[in-house]
Amino acid sequence: MSTVLWAAVLLGAVWAAHWGAEHLADPLKKLRRQWGFSVAAGGSFIGLATASPEVGINITSAFRGVADIGLGAMLGANIIVVPILLATAYLATRKKDLGGEHRDHERHLREHFLPVDPGAVTVQALPYLGILVVVALLTLPEPWRGLQPIDGWILLITYLAYLAQALLRGRKGGEQVEWSRRERWLAGGGLAALAVGAYFIVFSTEKIVSALGISKIIGGLFITAPVAALPEVFATWTLARRGQITAAATDVIGDMAATMTIAFIPLTIIATPIQDLRLFWVSLAFVAIMPALYAAFIWWGRVRETGFRRWQVLSFPVVYALFVATVVLWVQPFGQSG
Repeated sequence: MSTVLWAAVLLGAVWAAHWGAEHLADPLKKLRRQWGFSVAAGGSFIGLATASPEVGINITSAFRGVADIGLGAMLGANIIVVPILLATAYLATRKKDLGGEHRDHERHLREHFLPVDPGAVTVQALPYLGILVVVALLTLPEPWRGLQPIDGWILLITYLAYLAQALLRGRKGGEQVEWSRRERWLAGGGLAALAVGAYFIVFSTEKIVSALGISKIIGGLFITAPVAALPEVFATWTLARRGQITAAATDVIGDMAATMTIAFIPLTIIATPIQDLRLFWVSLAFVAIMPALYAAFIWWGRVRETGFRRWQVLSFPVVYALFVATVVLWVQPFGQSG
C-alpha cells in the first residue's frame, strides 16, 4: 500500500515540476520569436526550460545524498523520451485537418510520413552527439572516471557552445511581442512549483525503490524517467495538433542536450562516483543510439523530403525494448542492489 501511495506522490510531483517548467518555457518561446531564432534552433533554447525538472531532480538528489536516483533518471529520460515523443507527434498528426500551413499534409497521411525540418540534424542532433562524446570522455576513462567539480565547468562550456551554434544559425529579424504581468507571475510560480516537484520526485522515488528492493539507479532509469516524460507527451501532442510539427519533434533534442550538460552539474559538485560502470556505459551507449538513429533517418530522406516514415517511428520503441532487455538479462538483473 505504501508503494501505491508514493507512486501517487511521484505522479503529482512530476506534474508540478513540469507545470513549472511549462511556465518557464512560454516566456522562452516568446523570446525566441522576439530575437528571431529559427524553429529548429528554438528547440535548443526551449530545452533550457524543459530540462529544468531534471536539473531540479539532480540538485535534490545531490542534497539528499542519493545521486544515483538523479543519474538514473537523467540517463533514462534521454533514452525513453525520443521513442515516446516521436510516436506522440506521429499519432497527433494522423488527422485530415491539421493546424498550421501544411500543403502536403494529405500526401503525408497517405504515405504515413512525419515531416521534420532538416535543420534538426545539423543544428541539434549532430552537436548533441558531440556533447555525448564529451560526457563519455569525462566519465568513462579510468584515470578520471566519475564526476568531478572540473567536469561541471567543462560541461557548462560545452552546453554554451552548443547553444550558441544553434541560436546563431538561420537567425532572422525578430518579432514585436508583449509581456504581461500575469506571465511574469506565472514564471515565478513556475520556479516554485519546479522546486517543490523536484524534491518530492526524488523523495518518493527513494521510498519506492526501498519498498521494491531495487537499486537507486535502476529506480531512476525505469521509474522516475518514464513517469517524468508523461507531461512532455501532452505538450508534444498539443504542438503537433496545432501544426507545429518540427517544434514537436525537435524540442526533444534541445531538452536532451541541456539534460546531459546542465543537469549533470549538481552531481559534479559533490563528486559523484560511477557505482555500476557496466550499467552506466550501456545506458550512455543507448543515450547515443537514439539521436544517431534520429539524425540518420532524417538525413536518409534528404533527397526527397526530410522526416520519418512510419516504420522509422516504430523502430525507436524497438531500440528501447532492446535496452530494457540488455539491462534485465545481461547488465543487472532486477532485485539486486547496485
